[in-house]
Amino acid sequence: MATWWEQTNYTGTSSINKDAPRLLVVAFDFGTTYSGYAFSFRDDPLRIQSNQGWIAGSDQLISLKTPTCVLLNQRQEFDSFGFEAENKFADLAEDNKHHGWLLFRRFKMILHNNENLSRSTTVEDINGKSMPALTVFTMAIRYLKDHFLEALNKQKTGIEDKDIQYVITVPALWNDKAKQFMREAAEKAGIAKTQLKLSFEPEAASIWCQTISTDIKESLTRSGKQYMVIDLGGGTADISVHEKQIDDTLKELHKASGGPWGGTIVDDNFIEWVTKIIGKSTMQRFKDEQMEDYFQLLREFEIKKRNIKTDSTGNITFRLPASLKYLYRKDNRDTLKDRIVAMGLSDVVKYNGDKLRVDASVIKQWFEPPIYNVIQHVQQILSKPNMQKVETIILVGGFGECKYAQDILKKAMHDRKIFIPEEPGLVVLKGAVRFGHFQEIVRSRIMTHTYGIGVVGEYDEQEYQNAGEVSFHRDRNFVDIVVFDIIIRAGDETSIGKVITKGPYVPSALHTTHFVIYTTETFDPKFVTDQGCKQIGMLTVSHANGRCQDDNPLMASFIFGDTELYVKAVNIRTKEEFSTYIDCL
Repeated sequence: MATWWEQTNYTGTSSINKDAPRLLVVAFDFGTTYSGYAFSFRDDPLRIQSNQGWIAGSDQLISLKTPTCVLLNQRQEFDSFGFEAENKFADLAEDNKHHGWLLFRRFKMILHNNENLSRSTTVEDINGKSMPALTVFTMAIRYLKDHFLEALNKQKTGIEDKDIQYVITVPALWNDKAKQFMREAAEKAGIAKTQLKLSFEPEAASIWCQTISTDIKESLTRSGKQYMVIDLGGGTADISVHEKQIDDTLKELHKASGGPWGGTIVDDNFIEWVTKIIGKSTMQRFKDEQMEDYFQLLREFEIKKRNIKTDSTGNITFRLPASLKYLYRKDNRDTLKDRIVAMGLSDVVKYNGDKLRVDASVIKQWFEPPIYNVIQHVQQILSKPNMQKVETIILVGGFGECKYAQDILKKAMHDRKIFIPEEPGLVVLKGAVRFGHFQEIVRSRIMTHTYGIGVVGEYDEQEYQNAGEVSFHRDRNFVDIVVFDIIIRAGDETSIGKVITKGPYVPSALHTTHFVIYTTETFDPKFVTDQGCKQIGMLTVSHANGRCQDDNPLMASFIFGDTELYVKAVNIRTKEEFSTYIDCL
């Protein structure tokens, strides 16, 4: 049960110190579809190394990342990750030995906008079998960490684990629950809390673009220049706006935003389209019985997807696996050619041998939902009065490599310069490494939510009538109402490490106080029960030596601007301190 306090009106601000830089920084880009890592040493931070050895099992698909896939054996123990996991599961399925094995793919999206996320949240494998999501995330991060350490040891650098700064990239639009979930998974994977930082993906891209020497450098690196970063990933589109400061730091101008508009939507549209032709039962058998061919079909589409352009015309050829044709013939009386004619697709789809030739106009339709959602959202941001000086848009991310997405965005944003860095799918990863070395490079961020704590406010009849179902205590003619005591508001700019201190608070119990933290997107909430207000966590403070509650007044400090919210409480009488990252799970 929540506990509330009376409050006096002292507030103040200060700042916190940064940790000393470590000898090496490694960043893990944990993506919806692909993951990878990169690292560099303190004495040469821009010489960033990444793993070049991900084996796709296909000569056609060249990737500097590996699929975000986790394979568990029949005892629910970790077996493999990435391409290796996909290939091994496909081999097992080919021999009908995959029963009891679990393959988890694209599970990162379970963290997106999930208000019910908790440590007990589960995630399903490709056959619908559940496992605790925290376990699966932990296995994935542990694999990336161990793979990196093995690669590092081959260099014989003498670097010990305590010398390493770990960075994990996360979407800037994630809520506090998702960020904490990722942090806890990393800690369970063996990364010490003091060695771990979370880096916002579009922010990391912005940081790396400051190092690029190109003709457009003037639009990015000169003091006062404002620009937008669009990180088009597999699962989400993550958007932020920055201004370069005179001291070479970055200032955020608009709160991070975006949505579930990533490249996996295009993949899903492709599979849904093929399924309409061959039928649901045949597609399900194809996935179940010919897993290797199914993965190969997806990998081939990944190659085609990257090269579709707005001026692409004629037919795009896809090779249908022989196993798929065989299953279709077993399940259906008509031929594929007959099915295509019956569906009225003969003008845009041709089938001959093992080749399915699809008109480019059909394929482009698969791209439209996510891309046009991004365009609409970006235009809304740029239409705001304080965004008129934003001249340049940087496009990065795996889906940002897609030529069609690039072309459509350039056409829609013709009044802005669209800059696409070399290897846009690795820009976030490289920027996260640089962030690990120079964490002070981000000067300020815009708050996406209003934060506060619940306190007992004095009775005001008018406010009480407007409060709805509020928590209160009535004693004859005296009423206490639980109000939303605002610490910082949505839209406020806050410097990194800014500390806001409020109090003193009088505990409501003799021995223990629970600082209950609330958040909302509303700018000026009045009560903790206002629509949209959510309890996100608490800090518990012990004060056992007082004779009464007034003996232990408490000051509360909230540290904002970092990728996570940190809270500290101090007992004024005993000087005892309590602090934690807010437990949102």
